[in-house]
Amino acid sequence: MKVGDRHYRSIWVEDGEVRIIDQTRLPHEFVVVTLAGLEDAALAIRDMWVRGAPLIGATAAYGMALAMREDASDGGLARGHDILYATRPTAVNLRWALEEMRAVLAPLAPAARHAAAMRRAGEIAEEDVAINSAIGDHGLALIREIAARKGGAPVNILTHCNAGWLATVDWGTATAPIYKAHQAGIPVHVWVDETRPRNQGAHLTAWEMERHGIPHALIVDNAGGHLMQRGAVDMVIVGTDRTTARGDVANKIGTYLKALAARDNGLPFYVALPSPTIDWRVEDGVREIPIEERSGDEVSFVQGKLADGSMARLRISPEATPAANPAFDVTPARLVTGLVTERGVASATAEGLAALFPDRVQR
Repeated sequence: MKVGDRHYRSIWVEDGEVRIIDQTRLPHEFVVVTLAGLEDAALAIRDMWVRGAPLIGATAAYGMALAMREDASDGGLARGHDILYATRPTAVNLRWALEEMRAVLAPLAPAARHAAAMRRAGEIAEEDVAINSAIGDHGLALIREIAARKGGAPVNILTHCNAGWLATVDWGTATAPIYKAHQAGIPVHVWVDETRPRNQGAHLTAWEMERHGIPHALIVDNAGGHLMQRGAVDMVIVGTDRTTARGDVANKIGTYLKALAARDNGLPFYVALPSPTIDWRVEDGVREIPIEERSGDEVSFVQGKLADGSMARLRISPEATPAANPAFDVTPARLVTGLVTERGVASATAEGLAALFPDRVQR
């Protein structure tokens, strides 16, 4: 996607160095950071300079390459894997990327590992771009169907958190169909949930929509159900950090409530996901997916820009009040209208996913 006059991806290699956008500084500052080594990559994932399951996976892959530059021994390989694996527990792309990198690197001589790691990490990044573009094509067909029924009126789409190009290497998952529809001349309007507590909707999705020229409006998280009742939403599309083999979906906290509201109002609720986000080892999302508990400070404090242009971090709760901060919830498959993947739209069932990915099913 373009920022100013330059096309950016969320992670890339320039002059031999791995670069990322520090997403904690958006929307008020656009800051590019160089990942100098393994610890930088782990910090970027853990402290959410990068976030979103596909981008976490790509960053982990490059993190392994940086680890091999520092220590390409078997011990260095194990250390890199373990440090990166411990950063975020919910997004399955992290595990997938690390297992992929270890499978490629373990048979090689140490002297060959860094170059091979950089090559495979680059391939993972390119694969993610192609996957997300294909998700956009399949999701575009869904938007076209609604647009045809509306006779030229904008298709109102509600999304949650940020499943945009900032959450992937490019295109995004939930946003890819929106970008494709906008490019195809289909009028769309996006309701952007603020997505407390980290405000990824307000900080990131709104920033993406504004940069791309897509009509949108920022809403508080609790407004979604009201808008659905009033007929102001035509479809909901969200991303996911892990999807089970039977179609349960783990995504940013609050997604489950949007799915319930959509079901109550007879609205389609779609989940856009690249196939590496499917965890074929897990069936019951509520019982089996680990839910990351993050610092309560994310709930008790907000960060923003003051009238004088300076940045500030402000407490919004009593100092003695503790805060709980589950980062994700699980939407049961029964509430999901369809899973939009790079191979097509699957029903949120074991049979639906297996039909699209017979080569991936673990029996």
